[in-house]
Amino acid sequence: MTEAVAMTDDDVRRIDAYWRAANYLSVGQIYLLDNPLLREPLRPGHIKPRLLGHWGTSPGLNFCYAHLNRAIRTRDLDMIYIMGPGHGGPAAVANAWLEGTYSEVYPQVSQDAAGMARLFRQFSFPGGIPSHVAPETPGSIHEGGELGYSLAHAYGAAFDNPGLVVACIVGDGEAETGPLAASWHSNKFLDPVTDGAVLPILHLNGYKIANPAVLARIPEEELVQLFDGYGYRPVLVSGDDPASMHRKMAVALDQALQEIASIQAAARDGRASGGDPDRRRWPMIILRSPKGWTGPKEVDGLPVEGTWRSHQVPLAGVRENPEHLAQLEKWLRSYRPDELFDDQGRPVEGLRALAPAGERRMSANPHANGGLLLRPLTLPDFRDYAAEVGKPGTTLTEPTRRLGAFLRDVVRANPSDFRIMGADETASNRLGDVFEATDRVFEGERYPTDEHQGAHGRVMEVLSEHLCQGWLEGYLLTGRHGVFTSYEAFIHIVDAMFNQHAKWLKVTRALPWRRPIASLNYLLSSHVWRQDHNGFTHQDPGFLDVVLNKKPEIVRVYLPPDANTLLSVGDHCLRSRDYVNVVVAGKQPALNWLPMDAAIAHCARGIGIWEWASTDGGADPDVVLACAGDIPTLETLAAVDLLRQLFPELRVRVVNVVDLMRLQPDREHPHGLPDRDFDALFTTDKPVIFAFHGYPYLVHRLTYRRAGHHNLHVRGYKEEGTTTTPFDMVMLNDLDRFHLVMDVIDRVPSLGGRVAHIRQRMSDRRLELRRHTREHGEDAPEIRDWTWPY
Repeated sequence: MTEAVAMTDDDVRRIDAYWRAANYLSVGQIYLLDNPLLREPLRPGHIKPRLLGHWGTSPGLNFCYAHLNRAIRTRDLDMIYIMGPGHGGPAAVANAWLEGTYSEVYPQVSQDAAGMARLFRQFSFPGGIPSHVAPETPGSIHEGGELGYSLAHAYGAAFDNPGLVVACIVGDGEAETGPLAASWHSNKFLDPVTDGAVLPILHLNGYKIANPAVLARIPEEELVQLFDGYGYRPVLVSGDDPASMHRKMAVALDQALQEIASIQAAARDGRASGGDPDRRRWPMIILRSPKGWTGPKEVDGLPVEGTWRSHQVPLAGVRENPEHLAQLEKWLRSYRPDELFDDQGRPVEGLRALAPAGERRMSANPHANGGLLLRPLTLPDFRDYAAEVGKPGTTLTEPTRRLGAFLRDVVRANPSDFRIMGADETASNRLGDVFEATDRVFEGERYPTDEHQGAHGRVMEVLSEHLCQGWLEGYLLTGRHGVFTSYEAFIHIVDAMFNQHAKWLKVTRALPWRRPIASLNYLLSSHVWRQDHNGFTHQDPGFLDVVLNKKPEIVRVYLPPDANTLLSVGDHCLRSRDYVNVVVAGKQPALNWLPMDAAIAHCARGIGIWEWASTDGGADPDVVLACAGDIPTLETLAAVDLLRQLFPELRVRVVNVVDLMRLQPDREHPHGLPDRDFDALFTTDKPVIFAFHGYPYLVHRLTYRRAGHHNLHVRGYKEEGTTTTPFDMVMLNDLDRFHLVMDVIDRVPSLGGRVAHIRQRMSDRRLELRRHTREHGEDAPEIRDWTWPY
């Protein structure tokens, strides 16, 4: 265990030089188009025409980075760095370049004057890199464009990484968000034996874009009490004098890292001897420094450093205003670049020596490029969990319960790189078999009445979808695998987080040095059509619409109609890379349609004719009944049963869709069907009645380019719902079997005028069945107990 070593005056001078170099590079990225080393007086032509970027948080981020590098070298730490203030992109890029990683990844941005010029030019410049800490930045797993997720990502990275320390800088503006406020509780889920450590550094610089930051303005005693209540032991560092602050930060870091090492050593020794040590208070650092530190004190007579005016570009009119230009040059020269860079523009040897070596550099740590560490899951044969299917549609299975048995054995086979995240819904979603293999993780106080709660486990439950998503993203981005299970309606809570992750994946696909990571897998159950005891608030299938806004090469949506198709889809998703997979599946007892071999073939196709349910005899149909989703499939086949009885001469084709992306043309999505195949399935001139799990508009959106789109009539969820029976729910939204028959009657001209009486019977039957639900509180036996009769 490495003891703290006091900084000498020489140590202070060297670390300050590194900090000055990072600050210089940060300012240069915001302002300079040319003359990167100020080898000549600064002229307007050296300045970018559009000044973009964020200065205010960058010096604090550089300050932390320099000190963390010292700690890495002193203690030989395996550490990654998460910058919550994503606006601090200049700082992340500056440090990656100083460490040499940037030039290794992007050889054209060499570690010399020419490379520095390219580094500056590309920042927030057309054809260059974003202003945030982005996928293009080596060492980053956190985009930071949207605030609130840094600490959840940090803990996700630390789970099952016992040798890793994750330093997470939390901005004081970011700390006001709901997700970040919940993230402080992640320490109740961190096992000091099998997990790594997270060192939160709350950076208080006082302001957001224009307003004071809440945590920076409350009394220090209250601030300490707040984090003490969260279960941390705060270490405070504050001031504005660089020399004094360097010494304070070094002491604070040494103290915090020593505490982390002690907590882990005691816990691991206790586990080895059979003990169960009490949960410890993990350290955190509260760093208070001026916003825009070391930048202009005043501009045009107004205070800048330490105020909101330093947030973005402190000197805005540099090209047009000679006074601002002179002030910028003075600011840049205050870092004494001639002492920091040699004649070729390389960091001087003393600076290069301050960076850790090889993969110990935070910008080169393989945990920040998780695909380098990713290993395939050891998966059991999903066919071993198959539901027995004799005749289609005559036996019942809870689909997610079958999947739960499969996931139980995935957990057993992968004890250190697979986790299941969910908002207190694992058992509710019928995945309870996983508790035969693992506990829920919980490091808080445990009672004898608790079930399946332990210090270490594969299931993580907390009533915050933001935390579940953030933990899983951090876990995946550092090279592991997982599933996020949720009630369908409430996955909307993480719409924005999904957006950010999908954008990350889209960008990384164009970066050869970023290796593919395991896909982000959503399992959505307790879905819109089966909320018997919840109601309208729990009914929303619209996450599918959000997902399909993203780039086609990133997203996949699966609607398996029964247990065996769910198993096939689940196995496929766990093997995939660099996707977001959304699987919607019911948890209630449901009819089994396909034996396993047929289910595998159907899932491989993604869409197909169910010949055993169709009556077209392989010829041209009179009508196509399509379905996607378990309840729409049930109602479609029940409608086919009615049509067989009512119109035995009618040629009906049943098409089931598992992979929703098959509806798109192949020119728009990698899974899309070519037009000729789509037309062969659906025809170009026959009516298509489509029973869909979600909002009807989505099917129209996916198929609007198809030749037969004008024949397509979609039934789905239309914002009608309550706490009611399953069949009343589909009747409320006109998705029931009787309404589907009425749709066929209305759209098949060959049926002629004889259908008026039948149509009225269908409408009357709906009214009778609705009355039954209101009188008896359950669906009529003919509905509840219906099975496929053929």
